[in-house]
Amino acid sequence: MAGIKGKVVVITGASSGIGEATALMLAERGAKVVLGATGSDRLKAVADRIAKAGGEAAHAKTDVRRRGDVTNLINLAPERYGRLDVLVNNAGIGPISPLDDLRVTEWEDMIDINIKGVLYGIAAALPIFRKQGFGHFVNAASTAGHKTVPNQAVY
Repeated sequence: MAGIKGKVVVITGASSGIGEATALMLAERGAKVVLGATGSDRLKAVADRIAKAGGEAAHAKTDVRRRGDVTNLINLAPERYGRLDVLVNNAGIGPISPLDDLRVTEWEDMIDINIKGVLYGIAAALPIFRKQGFGHFVNAASTAGHKTVPNQAVY
């Protein structure tokens, strides 16, 4: 974590789980975090917790299935803090059900969030990184996506 102080980091899926923990840890170590998630109340609570601890956090309600939401979140970093150092593509879902339940809507949501959401983040951040001459992507993934497990065939 050396060198994280003062860096500007955008995190999707930042209102709970790994995204929340990442935001809190990075802010504690001096990063300026820009948080996105669909749960506005929880998102604001994380940002408030960071601010109360002396950190800096901006946030925007973000549904990564919507390219415009992702673009707005990414653009909030340079608007608020002058640059973007890191994008953490963390938002994701892993619906669990037998394949023969045919929960096609859940499959579509998973593809839209876990795949297209990541690509939308890259599409929004890459031009900023190129213009700045620097930037990093961190794309979270689950080991469950690399092995076959009962009731997770689609994942």
